[in-house]
Amino acid sequence: MKFAIAAAGLATLGGCPQQTDAFVARISSITGTPQSALLGASREGPWQERREKRLGGRMMKMKSQATQAPAETAVTSSEDSSKRVYLLNEGNKDMKMLLGGKGANLCEMAKLTLPVPPAFIITTETCLEYFKEGTGDLPKALDYSDALKALEEDTGKKFGDPKKPLLVSVRSGAPASMPGMMDTVLNLGLNDEIVQGIIETTGNERFAYDTYRRFLNMYSDVVMGLEKEPFEEVITEMKKKKGIKLDVEMQAADWKEVVEEFKKLNPNVPDDPREQLRGAILAVFRSWNNDRAIRYRSYNGIPDEWGTAVSVQAMAYGNMNDGCGTGVAFSRNPSTGENKFFGEFLPNAAGEDVVAGIRTPQPLEEMAAKWPEVYDELFKYQDKLENYYGDMQDIEFTVEDGRLYMLQCRNGKRTAKASVKIAVDMVKEGTLSERDALLRIPANQMDFFLHPTLDPSAEKTLIAEGLPASPGAATGKIVFTPDDAEAMANVGEDVILVRKETTPEDIHGMKSAQGVLTSLGGMTSHAAVVARGMGKCCVSGCTAAEVDLSQKTLTLGDRVLNEHDVITVDGSTGEVYLGTVDRRSAAEDEDFQTVLKWADDLRKLKVLTNADTPDQATTARNLGSEGIGLCRTEHMFFDPERISVMRAMIVSEGREERIQHLNKMAEFQREDVAALLKAMDGLPVTIRLLDPPLHEFLPHSKEDMQALADTVGKPLSVIEDRVAQLQEVNPMLGFRGCRLSVVYPEITEMQAKAVAAGAAECKKAGLDPRPEIMVPVVSTARELKLIVPRIEEAVREELAETGQQVKIPVGTMIELPRACQTADEIVETDGVSFVSFGTNDLTQSVWGFSRDDAIKFIGRYSEQGLLDFDPFARIDEDGVGGLVSSALAKAREAAPETKVGICGEHGGEPQSVKFFHDQSFDYVSCSPFRVPIARIAAGQAAATELVKAEEDKLYRESITNLKNLRKKGSGSKKEQ
Repeated sequence: MKFAIAAAGLATLGGCPQQTDAFVARISSITGTPQSALLGASREGPWQERREKRLGGRMMKMKSQATQAPAETAVTSSEDSSKRVYLLNEGNKDMKMLLGGKGANLCEMAKLTLPVPPAFIITTETCLEYFKEGTGDLPKALDYSDALKALEEDTGKKFGDPKKPLLVSVRSGAPASMPGMMDTVLNLGLNDEIVQGIIETTGNERFAYDTYRRFLNMYSDVVMGLEKEPFEEVITEMKKKKGIKLDVEMQAADWKEVVEEFKKLNPNVPDDPREQLRGAILAVFRSWNNDRAIRYRSYNGIPDEWGTAVSVQAMAYGNMNDGCGTGVAFSRNPSTGENKFFGEFLPNAAGEDVVAGIRTPQPLEEMAAKWPEVYDELFKYQDKLENYYGDMQDIEFTVEDGRLYMLQCRNGKRTAKASVKIAVDMVKEGTLSERDALLRIPANQMDFFLHPTLDPSAEKTLIAEGLPASPGAATGKIVFTPDDAEAMANVGEDVILVRKETTPEDIHGMKSAQGVLTSLGGMTSHAAVVARGMGKCCVSGCTAAEVDLSQKTLTLGDRVLNEHDVITVDGSTGEVYLGTVDRRSAAEDEDFQTVLKWADDLRKLKVLTNADTPDQATTARNLGSEGIGLCRTEHMFFDPERISVMRAMIVSEGREERIQHLNKMAEFQREDVAALLKAMDGLPVTIRLLDPPLHEFLPHSKEDMQALADTVGKPLSVIEDRVAQLQEVNPMLGFRGCRLSVVYPEITEMQAKAVAAGAAECKKAGLDPRPEIMVPVVSTARELKLIVPRIEEAVREELAETGQQVKIPVGTMIELPRACQTADEIVETDGVSFVSFGTNDLTQSVWGFSRDDAIKFIGRYSEQGLLDFDPFARIDEDGVGGLVSSALAKAREAAPETKVGICGEHGGEPQSVKFFHDQSFDYVSCSPFRVPIARIAAGQAAATELVKAEEDKLYRESITNLKNLRKKGSGSKKEQ
């Protein structure tokens, strides 16, 4: 069972492939270990007692059947494809794809006898059915009437009955956590008559009208699409009239008056609770495709095809009186990773008050002082849940009249720093193996360790302090709206998004900003949770900050800052500084280095870098690069002194003149090659021949052309003619790459000799130079048959002259569809010893998208569901990846010893790295600062492969054991 638990934990964090979930279900059904035994009993409330009484002992029997499946069903899924509604005792944590993460974990907590309010879950498949039918109504086959009756029996209340009313929450729940991105309706089941019934049964008029106003507001917004602001203005005006600031200061008569105003704003909220429920379920389904959910899925790689489940759950109230409250807790600190129970609560409040940041909550330590018994119970549950799931837990809870109710648990979102610390600590504690801990770490967040934190010794002007909600430091211009943040980020500006509190609609602005600052909200507010998930720096609850959206000003005491003023926020301390503050690297973090070592011990892929200068090479080597997979030689000639020589060579009117300038260029090239080889001593350095069209080096203004004419001693007209002659309509497909070698072989010969000369210089100095020469933009093997002998001859001549012996392999880039289709012919070419897929250009040529121009429309493609991700950021496995896969198969069959790599920016993107691992590439190459991410991703890919192999082995063994049991049972019957 221990293995099954570990594997389940991996699956929930996305480190393992989806089949892990299904496998754990198989294994747990075979072991026969009751899951409740792992946690022990908890204090059972009246709901649990009524449920067990109603079932007459069948509840425990159903639990037993869930964990001790008969042999003939042990390896089949317990999910019924025709079943659309599940009660909590019918699901489990391994059914996330069907019940969503929220629903699956509710089922698991109920199985573990935690105090969970009764609920039923409508499946994700039903959501997809809703979209497929397209009628705008609930799917025809959906019937939740029996499940609603079960809730009534479990609670002893009746939906729509004023005497003992059952109120419910209707919540979304995707298979992957999407905090705040979809819709929720709380306190559903109210109308005027039922409110009076609540007053009569509870004697608490204030609670009744507070709850009613919450329902009217939320239903009007979520289900009926009305703007929230007019409702908020009603409450604001009421507080002004009463001279109060907080919701808890409002009296019953105040909330009653607010309710009457809300009903004027929207007189069309249905009175019938069942019609309310229907509308809320439809709204949750629709919210799967709202703008913020689509953006969030796009940012986090969550498939549109998953859909959301809907949880309908009996309400527990934290806003009845001062003996009630609500909160959010984490089994460890989600910002720092410290192994300390962490969280916040609000007395006499509802759950949305904590998440929305309307009031700044209190730390759990104050709850421990206020309600010690409840705190102790909560502490026990969080400890047991973390041990059970094998991961840090995010828990939502409500206290109603001194009784604790658990509303949700899930693997908590955390900062990059926290994810690393938690993983390392859990290995030290013996909870996880190094391999399993590595799979818990989101590789795409690890660039946090490569970005600087504030230098403690730097001069700085402190202007405010808030809560350290998400660590890291960020500097940028103040913006007050998410749209402004996105617009300025798109033109290269660093911005800090400043808000009173963030809402799910702000997701695109938070994504675009360098950091977030809010005046309201706590450590578990929407801003804090989403920023941590994104790896964004965040300071929340900065109570001194007065945000005026209409004037676009931020007032901090006597200081007034305007839009576009520069501030620095430190999410590690909660401090806000005026202007820019010096920063320093965080890469030396000891835990981070431990994680990198785990990855290096496991990975099969080598990780190289794309580097053009010695500084880049040194940086990459310090970050763990094992060589240079791509050196773009054209970048060596952009220095003002060098560009003039390059331009003179390009406008030369004959071969002899061209060679004169090439001889000068050769000296520059030799120096740079030698410096790179020195920086990467003992490691391979792949030097690509000139790739871009020559016109990109030439001046375009008349003034610059005249300067060039003066430099080379030619008439302006000659320069103008040459510039016009080289101008191209479609440079990407023009006179570039190996085509330069075909037309001007002297350029290639110069570069080959310069590489050999630089290598010989290093060899003579006692170093171990390992240069390689790569030919770009090859379409046909015939080009290589012409060019490779020229390179080899030039290298031989130069090495003979220097008297040094250096092995310099020659290879090529595959970055065009035709090269993929003829990869076997390419690798069979004499002298070709390696190939590197240039996935940047290959993506352009496969999609017909210009990488530089696609930004104009690619966002709209994503919004309208035409793209699930940017194919320039992540490898398109079906299209580009399909070509790569077939090309690799041809190359390996024709020349198995050929070294194969990839040198596009996809080489540093975690999901792409996994693809290249699965294809058995030898190496990936990426920009220097993405090297650590690629190392971790490569280690995770190898770890996932090992986990799957173990799963398959264990599964095969379990099948064999079951077959043997059946045979044994059959033999016994025959004997009888």
